[in-house]
Amino acid sequence: MISNITSEKIISLTNEFIMPTYLQEITMIKGDGIYLWDIDGKKYIDFTSGIAVTNIGHCHPNVTEAINNQSRNLIHASNLYYNELQPQLAKKLVEYANLPTGKCFFCNSGAEANEGMIKLARLWGSKKNKYEIITMNQSFHGRTLATLTATGQEKVKKGFGPLPKGFVHANYNDIDSVKKLINSNTVGVMVESVQGEGGVIPANFDFLQSLQALCNENQILLLCDEVQAGIGRTGEWFGFQNYNIKPDVISLAKGLGNGFPIGAILAKGELANIFKPGNHATTFGGSPLASAVALSVLNTIDNGLLHHTKSIGKYLKEQLSNIVTENKEWMNEVRGIGLMLGIVLNIPAKTFQNMLLENGLLTIATAGNILRILPPLIVTKQEIDKSIEIIKKVCSEIHPDILKDNK
Repeated sequence: MISNITSEKIISLTNEFIMPTYLQEITMIKGDGIYLWDIDGKKYIDFTSGIAVTNIGHCHPNVTEAINNQSRNLIHASNLYYNELQPQLAKKLVEYANLPTGKCFFCNSGAEANEGMIKLARLWGSKKNKYEIITMNQSFHGRTLATLTATGQEKVKKGFGPLPKGFVHANYNDIDSVKKLINSNTVGVMVESVQGEGGVIPANFDFLQSLQALCNENQILLLCDEVQAGIGRTGEWFGFQNYNIKPDVISLAKGLGNGFPIGAILAKGELANIFKPGNHATTFGGSPLASAVALSVLNTIDNGLLHHTKSIGKYLKEQLSNIVTENKEWMNEVRGIGLMLGIVLNIPAKTFQNMLLENGLLTIATAGNILRILPPLIVTKQEIDKSIEIIKKVCSEIHPDILKDNK
């Protein structure tokens, strides 16, 4: 045990005082690089990255240094005053996104970023009575009332009605289904370059190309949710850059702060100046401390990690594909881009996830039968090999009865 408090005590306190919104299993107490340790001292390889958050690993020295240095100087003063770090961060993001005359708005989370993106789109379209946003089935955009309505999954909406109007859902990778939904009230199309929660489904190249052309033709906005696929996760700064498109507005969060809460909206051209004082705001967004952390993350990734993510992601995908070939009875395929990968199974992914956890490898079950694999971008070939050995071991322990019971 590496803590003075027991796991039983933590669980007891949690059950007594924390609302039961999560299904939790183990108590994590320490992180370093790609590794986590639980309260009993067991070491895990973390292939979740805090759900695509700790892209440069746990407790990266650059992030720790940024937190320490900035916290001694200024943590928060509100957005009523200029902030020397916030515009430097915005400049980098606009340059990485290659947005002409682009500007940023900073917030604290992915849901807030998407909420702000929705508000910006509606404000832009308000003079022409354009307000309806087309989103995709299986998408995930957040847990606020607007973003869960935008999400193309009914399970997140149950019990929260009446839901806001102004969202309709098309089929991902089906341009004809998008065309059918466009009408005089359509203000934009909101899309993920890779659907994460929906099952690690990459967009088809032709789909996003056609979507860009369709938006241009109809003078509506292309809104890209890059909350999970952004900040280097796919080997590009933003997932949409794998598709040679240029969205009008982009939402970010997760990996931007490597665990410190920060989100952002990036908008180009005239959209960059749609919000005026009083239209939109947030108390904590882009604080001096959050900006310092995000700058340290971007500078770290900019030091060769994008290229590394592409090459090491290709290696990981090849190794996982070999395992799928050896286990065709209950595995279908590996899909994804860079270090945003998913194994499609014929059994509930939770069963496989739990067995891997017991053997010291953390992964995420999603969309029922998808095992999501999101290693930190700093992962090495040796660490991947170690993880592959764990996966192979667990595969060898999958008993025929498990397969039979779960079919």
